[in-house]
Amino acid sequence: QVQLVESGGGSVQAGGSLRLSCAASGYTYSSYCMGWFRQAPGKEREGVAAILTGGGSTYYADSVKGRFTISQDHAKTQLYLQMNSLKPEDTAMYYCAADYFPERVCLAPGPGDLFGYWGQGTQVTVSS
Repeated sequence: QVQLVESGGGSVQAGGSLRLSCAASGYTYSSYCMGWFRQAPGKEREGVAAILTGGGSTYYADSVKGRFTISQDHAKTQLYLQMNSLKPEDTAMYYCAADYFPERVCLAPGPGDLFGYWGQGTQVTVSS
């Protein structure tokens, strides 16, 4: 059973930084897709970043390119999202998700409806 547990959310002023972590367990394959998604009140969920753990290929939403970095640890049990130069519009609940997808699916933009495994979410609040 795959389990994902996020941590690292919090409140920060605009221009600040946060690092989100996602502890993953229960995987049986060496390569899988992991992503970060966010949902603000009254808005649809959106994909923020994704990574294919086997090869390390990544995807970023245009709104976070150059500010956010997705990464994994060597053991592929931890997923990170380093968020710099945060803006008030980054305020949302952030979710970690995972599943087994080929690269073309993993790195495609979207709300992540195909992902079967989700964490409980961690809140990020950016004040102006």
